[in-house]
Amino acid sequence: MLLNALASLGHRGIKTLRTFGRAGLMLFNAVVGKPEFRKHAPLLIRQLYNVGVLSMLIIIVSGVFIGMVLGLQGYLVLTTYSAETSLGMLVALSLLRELGPVVAALLFAGRAGSALTAEIGLMRATEQLSSLEMMAVDPLRRVVSPRFWAGVISLPLLTIIFVAVGIWGGSLVGVSWKGIDAGFFWSAMQNAVDWRLDLVNCLIKSVVFAITVTWIALFNGYDAIPTSAGISRATTRTVVHASLAVLGLDFVLTALMFGN
Repeated sequence: MLLNALASLGHRGIKTLRTFGRAGLMLFNAVVGKPEFRKHAPLLIRQLYNVGVLSMLIIIVSGVFIGMVLGLQGYLVLTTYSAETSLGMLVALSLLRELGPVVAALLFAGRAGSALTAEIGLMRATEQLSSLEMMAVDPLRRVVSPRFWAGVISLPLLTIIFVAVGIWGGSLVGVSWKGIDAGFFWSAMQNAVDWRLDLVNCLIKSVVFAITVTWIALFNGYDAIPTSAGISRATTRTVVHASLAVLGLDFVLTALMFGN
């Protein structure tokens, strides 16, 4: 009984290591090497539109509502201590340090990550990737690489948009609805936020999340079983694994940035 359990655990561990190895090799072969910007520029621009521009709607709408909820809840708490003029500080720091990069990455994983997995999984199922190999075209450089760089470029920009509209949503509730003086709101935010430190840390988080989410999405699609059920499971794995990875990495990065 115990030996069977240990054998099963060892088998799963080896399988996990093999998966990490295949994922690492896929990313290395797709990204590392002589760049061919002229040849792949149209592909990159197309993927920037598919991955980034088409994700803006959910990012903007979610950012506004999260900023409004944060402003309302923050106002209700701060009024208990007669500190409602600090609402701008609370909204800005919460969005820049945590909610902005994390929620934007989770939304990106659900919208763009799942789409990338399904698209590449369908290309695998319809043997489009095999056809590229038969024509001496590397599918990793042709298909995976433009999508990877599009994800890495898009998510930090989407995070900045999310934070900006979130702060605007918080000011909409605090200033326009609850009547906080606009000067107090914006001055408290400017005095509390170190734009160089907080903004740089926000961008660092978003870049790490972008690499992680895009990598997971592309590998799950590239490694998917070429059936409808296999693509469905791969898409589900992308959302689950990417979300867990973002939350885990967020704790690690927060501890490194603000733990001292």
